[in-house]
Amino acid sequence: MQKLNKFTSLYKTQALFQANRAMFSAAVVNKANPLDPSSYGPKLDDFQEPRFLEQVKLFFDGAASKTDVPKEYLDLIKACNTVIRFNIPLRRDNGKVDTITCYRAQHSHHRLPVKGGTRYSPDIDLQETEALASLMTFKLAIADVPFGGAKGGIKIDPRKLSKGELERVTRRYTMELIKKGFIGPAIDCLGPDMGTNEQIMTWIKDTYVSVKGEQDINAEGCCTGKFISQGGIAGRTESTGLGVYYGLRELMKFESFYNKIGLTKGLAGKTFVMQGFGNVGYWAAKFFHGDGAKITTIIEYNSAIHNSDGFDPDHVKKYFQEKGTLEGYPLAKETETKNPFAFMEKECDFLVPAAVEKSIHKGNAPNLKCKAVVEGANGPTTYAGEQELTKRGIVVCPDLLMNGGGVTCSYFEWLKNIDHVSPGKLVKKYEEKQQKKLLEMMGFKGDNDSIKGAEEIDIVYSGLEEIMTTACKENWDFATKKGFTFREACLINAINKVYNCYKECGITI
Repeated sequence: MQKLNKFTSLYKTQALFQANRAMFSAAVVNKANPLDPSSYGPKLDDFQEPRFLEQVKLFFDGAASKTDVPKEYLDLIKACNTVIRFNIPLRRDNGKVDTITCYRAQHSHHRLPVKGGTRYSPDIDLQETEALASLMTFKLAIADVPFGGAKGGIKIDPRKLSKGELERVTRRYTMELIKKGFIGPAIDCLGPDMGTNEQIMTWIKDTYVSVKGEQDINAEGCCTGKFISQGGIAGRTESTGLGVYYGLRELMKFESFYNKIGLTKGLAGKTFVMQGFGNVGYWAAKFFHGDGAKITTIIEYNSAIHNSDGFDPDHVKKYFQEKGTLEGYPLAKETETKNPFAFMEKECDFLVPAAVEKSIHKGNAPNLKCKAVVEGANGPTTYAGEQELTKRGIVVCPDLLMNGGGVTCSYFEWLKNIDHVSPGKLVKKYEEKQQKKLLEMMGFKGDNDSIKGAEEIDIVYSGLEEIMTTACKENWDFATKKGFTFREACLINAINKVYNCYKECGITI
């Protein structure tokens, strides 16, 4: 039992540990917590809820049981097709050599390439990688983006590495993926995730192009999230938060949605609690605020602030970037630093978890005072947590739908790379001339300086809005018509789309 306790402690879920450290401090291990024979670690986390991969499987099984898809195809869709784990050496600036563990999971090859983020985190492991790859398959299917799902990462803390060390580990990781056939614009397109950014993705692109560029004319499309000058696309930075905004804005037009949660139409005047104020949380809050909503609570890992009159996201972001904490923010009426996650229980219309997995669980779900949860993060609500929220009549707008903006914009970047031209460049001036001719025909001057064709950013925003609004309408209508929860409706739709692909294409012998 002592050895088992030591083993389990290695697999603590960081998000839940931080969120509940005031209540829980030690792992719970007993006979009900078996070790997974596939070496993923314990199936149950510290608080006796299934770990992330098991949560994904539970949600899948619940939705799958309500489909007409044959069991043999459900097993095929559920399983992760290919997973690799390998070690690479990293020579540190001081001359020492560290051994670094790396992962890449390709969940489904029903469409190619597969697509998924690259996470740099000291807490990444095999089960998390496979879980995130699974979610990516369903997220892409819901948005009708023609990719399979994937995920990968390196077990490092990027904040503790120099720029030179980050570059070395990134380029070596990319080289290993090339050797193993796990990267390429037609095979596996990497993207950014927690701990990675434009610089990391540009190093990946440069390494791949250096090795494969002479053989692969589309080599730039091996990854997305790059600097714009290196084949990136305008709008990628804010795309996930913008997608969350587009999705909720669309849902709040539906009478069946806002009546169900006891609100009136539109976002103006609605109150929001933002759990996580990184890239996703900040941009979502910025767009909500711009539409007249009130951001009344902002929660970060080390501090939280509240003001019922609302905050300006830009002002809060500037303060947080300068101080590294929300403590002392001058416009806050309440501040919490000992247990900032307790502010998730502040009264609001919408709670937006936009940070890490499993931040809403059976421990805090009974205490939440929101009317709906809008998932900006991947897997922020546990299976038991969602059951409690559903029992209380709180609608969960699932991550599979709501945070699909990032990968959708990555799809646009991939298209730009294989098209070898920026969206709109070939027709921009033509559109301007057509608009001027139309004005002249109507009796107005055709030399109006305000007339312009669509820029790249305009096309990205327009395409993202179309995909998010269409997906929200399709899945909410399906949920209300069939009496499913919102997550069940999204998963059933995704499963059916993947199944139809297999059914129409067949299976290679």
